[in-house]
Amino acid sequence: MFKMQIDDANNGIWHDVKGTDGKPLIFGTSGEAHRKLEEMFPVLTETEKYVGPKRTRVIAILEDD
Repeated sequence: MFKMQIDDANNGIWHDVKGTDGKPLIFGTSGEAHRKLEEMFPVLTETEKYVGPKRTRVIAILEDD
C-alpha cells in the first residue's frame, strides 16, 4: 500500500494528502498513487522535474504482522 505526501510550505515538514473524510488517501500500487498526485498537484509535480526542492512524494506503508 502507498500514500501521498506533500511539503506544501517548502519547509521540510511532510503532510499526508487526505481525502474528504480526513483520512490519508491510500493506494494499492505506487503507479496509482503517482497518477493521483499528478492529477491533484499538477504544477508541483511538473516543476519539480526541472527545479528543486522536491515537494511531493509517494511512500510505501509497511503493515504490521
